[in-house]
Amino acid sequence: MTGGRSLSMAGPMGTPDQTLERLEQVIAARLGAAPDQSYVAQLHARGLPVIARKLGEEAVEAVIAALSGDEAELVGEAADVIFHLLVLLAEKGIPLSSVLAELDRREGTSGLTEKAARKS
Repeated sequence: MTGGRSLSMAGPMGTPDQTLERLEQVIAARLGAAPDQSYVAQLHARGLPVIARKLGEEAVEAVIAALSGDEAELVGEAADVIFHLLVLLAEKGIPLSSVLAELDRREGTSGLTEKAARKS
């Protein structure tokens, strides 16, 4: 993660679903850790506004990386966005499976149609 932080998730690399599931489990476990022992616990101790702001900062950094054309930087920033989104979801008690179910629900629906339905 940003600033050289690492989750050091034990276990073999797997499918993207398995990777996200392992990351979600590690984040959940670290929410209860001592803040001096875990970056996730530090964020949790600082509260939802700090977590949300950090996600926003990482999203802006991803946009900047995308516009700069540096693929490696964008990959790193995208990982930071996903990580911080999972921290935010964990803080709110929302499982990643709920987000994935929503994506499944939207599959096959035009983005324009889905966006128009939100306005009504």
